Amino acid sequence: MITIDDLIQKIKFYAPNADLDLVRLAFEYAKKAHSGQKRLSGEPYISHPLATAMNLAEMKLNQDIIIAGLLHDIPEETRSENPETALREIKHNFGEEVAFMVRGITKLGKIKYRGMERYLENLRKMFVAMAADVRVIFIKFADRLHNLETLGAQPSSKQKRIAMETMEIYAPIANRLGMGEIKGRLEDLSFPYLYPKEFEKLKKEVTPRYKAKEEYLKKVRIKLLKSAGQFSPQRIKVYSIHGRTKRLWSIHKKLQQKGYEDLSKIYDLVALRVIVETVAECYTVLGIIHQLWKPLKGRIKDYIAQPKPNGYQSLHTTVFCDDGEIVEFQIRTKKIHEEAEYGIASHWYYDERGSMPVSKDLKWVRELTKWKKELEENQKYLEALKIDVFQNRIFVFTPKGDVIDLPENSTPIDFAYTLHSDLGDKCTRAKINEQIAKIDTKLQSGDVVEIIIDKNRKAPSADWLKFVKTNAARHKIKSRLRAAKK
Repeated sequence: MITIDDLIQKIKFYAPNADLDLVRLAFEYAKKAHSGQKRLSGEPYISHPLATAMNLAEMKLNQDIIIAGLLHDIPEETRSENPETALREIKHNFGEEVAFMVRGITKLGKIKYRGMERYLENLRKMFVAMAADVRVIFIKFADRLHNLETLGAQPSSKQKRIAMETMEIYAPIANRLGMGEIKGRLEDLSFPYLYPKEFEKLKKEVTPRYKAKEEYLKKVRIKLLKSAGQFSPQRIKVYSIHGRTKRLWSIHKKLQQKGYEDLSKIYDLVALRVIVETVAECYTVLGIIHQLWKPLKGRIKDYIAQPKPNGYQSLHTTVFCDDGEIVEFQIRTKKIHEEAEYGIASHWYYDERGSMPVSKDLKWVRELTKWKKELEENQKYLEALKIDVFQNRIFVFTPKGDVIDLPENSTPIDFAYTLHSDLGDKCTRAKINEQIAKIDTKLQSGDVVEIIIDKNRKAPSADWLKFVKTNAARHKIKSRLRAAKK
């Protein structure tokens, strides 16, 4: 079991100026509040908030968030006190920021998951809490990770329900926030409870391949390190070159999507991750790798110049290495690496200024809080969620190079309305990568889109509602048609 000393050591490593006495005090306060309580596993209840706090420390988050993690269950789980009394006491002892986060977690309540349609009200609460303070979702993720790690103690029906909720709700939200490490852990911990046979079969097949590939990559790593000094006139500061094993759920999904039966077709089963100091060095290392080994056609991806919609950045290349082995490299700076692992949470790494606003990153969250609570709005809200949170995103470009973030399968009409209502209303055709295209063409990531308008056009066509993807485009078309009718 994790101890408070383990947590203190972890925080001290990345935040030497943190108030560790206050963290220890929060632990003692939580321990006393949960005194006599046990988890289903038989462990003292305090093991859970302590593990939650450790998960937050793994993300290198600041002391207020970690303290809130230690205290997050006190209002709900300690029967002796009124939640409001507990929150007032937390505010008095640990400050307003901590109390605000604990209140946010408490408000989410404990509604059983029975599929997304029946979970809408809780999702609304979650997005309202996130819009007020996104740190609430970090604590929720940390809490959920430990619950999944100890899910074996729960009855099988509850195991499946919690795993399904994680896979359908929490993992996609982590992905949308750019928190790749958290998304991967949530998915891999849920996988064995949802598809136990597939999990065991894949684990059995993958484990020996991991070991064989890792031995081979040790030699590749040494060769690259030696060559970095040889090819570069200035010394490149390499923080690390380490192997990254592809997560089991990610492999399972790829095998299903591509229709593969053979793991040998998945080239990034184990990739080498190169962490350097500057963006310029990222491109220098890419050049060195291509001097050493021949790249596979179409497998060079520059997510530094063109980040993914969730903010993910990295340079990827796949090459034919020695003995014909195929190896993927991921190259990034230390800062980019931290942001790729923990996304929006990396804005709250410990520093003397405390929490930092990231309002522009959460525009999509604020949009999801504006819906009314009437029953007739439920289907619309569900559609908005599925598009804005639980679906893959693409990024396309304006002719001037501005990046526009859209849901997968969006069309030039969606693109036009994202830019401006008038541009959408008057759209007649589009140019995609300088080629004339129909307005219902499905856009791909990286497309450059130019909208061609007819200035005399009065209103959009009702037929557009048959193929537009975004809620924004659908709403504006309907609104414009109503106005034209009047």
